Amino acid sequence: MMKSMQEIPGSYEQLMNEARLVTSSDELHALVDRLKGEPCYGIDTEFHRERTYYAHLALLQVSWSEGIAIVDPLAVDIAPFAEVLEGDGVAILHAADQDLEVLERACGCVPRHLFETQIAAGFLGFSSASLLTLVERLLARKLEKGDQLTDWTRRPLTAAQLRYAAGDVAHLIDLYRVLTEKLVARGRLDWALNECQIALDRPHVPAPPEQIWWKLRQARQLRGRDRGIAQEVVAWRERRARETDQPVRFFVSDLAVASIAHRPPKNRAELEQVRSIESRHLGGGAAESILEAIERGSRLTEEEILLPPGLQGESIAKPAIAIAAAWVAERAHQLDIDQAILATRADIVAFLQDPPIGRLQSSWRNELIGEPIRRLIAGDASIVLSGNSLVLEERSGVPFRLEGDP
Repeated sequence: MMKSMQEIPGSYEQLMNEARLVTSSDELHALVDRLKGEPCYGIDTEFHRERTYYAHLALLQVSWSEGIAIVDPLAVDIAPFAEVLEGDGVAILHAADQDLEVLERACGCVPRHLFETQIAAGFLGFSSASLLTLVERLLARKLEKGDQLTDWTRRPLTAAQLRYAAGDVAHLIDLYRVLTEKLVARGRLDWALNECQIALDRPHVPAPPEQIWWKLRQARQLRGRDRGIAQEVVAWRERRARETDQPVRFFVSDLAVASIAHRPPKNRAELEQVRSIESRHLGGGAAESILEAIERGSRLTEEEILLPPGLQGESIAKPAIAIAAAWVAERAHQLDIDQAILATRADIVAFLQDPPIGRLQSSWRNELIGEPIRRLIAGDASIVLSGNSLVLEERSGVPFRLEGDP
């Protein structure tokens, strides 16, 4: 079935010797037919987005129990690969967020079942581990990384490029098996699979334009009207970038947005004086549109300004957040789980809302983290320093008498 596919020159382990380059519809359909019966398969993508808003797929790599295929999306429409993604097999990916976004655009769907190796490894104490780290530490193998910064849009692809591309999927099935065994041994497989499902269910399309200002480095320093202006200017920039498929930096930089929010210009002349604004980006009605966005933002009410979870928690006592975060860090160390997977500061802030929101209020996190934090904030528990560790204890209710107390 795969005999007609062009063999990749060079060698990189037995599996990679058998890799094939798929450049025609017939070859792609043959690959799809082959993969439909596989219980699991590895996937990786190579893409570019340096000069575009959306990531543009340049290569799709797939591995299964008996081989590797590298699909060239510049030669063949990969939309039929959706049949594999929507099938019963488990798709194994590493650091999958951007890959899922690319697959969604290229195939119209994401995998029906996902095992994310970086997430899974987090439940074994690895913190945002690279694929190279996992392959070396769990499989005792070396992973070639020589061509990771190559231009994947150039054709023909070199033997070195193809070896590197094949290497990114060659070990995924073995990692899947090893990680699964270790997770089962520690009773954490269900936790990891639940987290993989959360990653799969997360929207793989850009957030609403009015929420993009949350990503500004200066977002936490903005107050009142400044937030509304930032929200509207960034939303305009975001829509323009999506419509033209160009990077947002081609329109208004983050530094310019912050400057505009702090000291809003009232006309084009003042707009041209804003730091890091380039006059060449103000043509074609852009200047007028930015000034209109500034005006809209300045009129937004508090209810109309969309705040990120971290800013929504400003009314929560900072000591409560700090104490809970310190205990979560200690708990992550005790459990040997990546702290970012266990609970972030944003998770804590969301949970301390009234009513609580976010991922600490349900599933395994509620038992491990959410309920203890609730008891701590309610005054039913306290945190003490025991040796070098923070320990959560039942609260005695007996205050410690200090010198000078009345």
